[in-house]
Amino acid sequence: MSKTSQQNATTDASGASVIHTQAHSSGLQQVPQLVPVSPGGGGKAVPPSKQGKKNSFVDRNSDEYRQRRERNNMAVKKSRLKSKQKAQDTLQRVNQLKEENERLEAKIKLLTKELSVLKDLFLEHAHNFADNVQPVGTETSTSNPENSGQ
Repeated sequence: MSKTSQQNATTDASGASVIHTQAHSSGLQQVPQLVPVSPGGGGKAVPPSKQGKKNSFVDRNSDEYRQRRERNNMAVKKSRLKSKQKAQDTLQRVNQLKEENERLEAKIKLLTKELSVLKDLFLEHAHNFADNVQPVGTETSTSNPENSGQ
């Protein structure tokens, strides 16, 4: 089974070149591709759905136009309100996080002070304990019976 393809280039009403590719024995359908007419590629290819809208005259006094404008205006207002609400929510969340951060920093300072006090108490107690306990292996000369007979 060989896969060969053929391309045919045509120009449509808008001046855009359309390349039709036909694949043999592959079962693929023909898919048109829009290609700019100018060789430098300066122009953009226009999809078929927008070709008619570009050159059509819009009657600004028609009911259809007014309805479209009203729907668009309502959509714009809704979008702006949504954006404004999102910004307010974000600002509120930032303020909450700042307050929580301040509370946590104050707690850190308090716990650091408490740790320092407890450390000092522990070191003082350890120092006093070391002074009262004699090291193992050292005895005083008065309590040693071997030295008293000589």
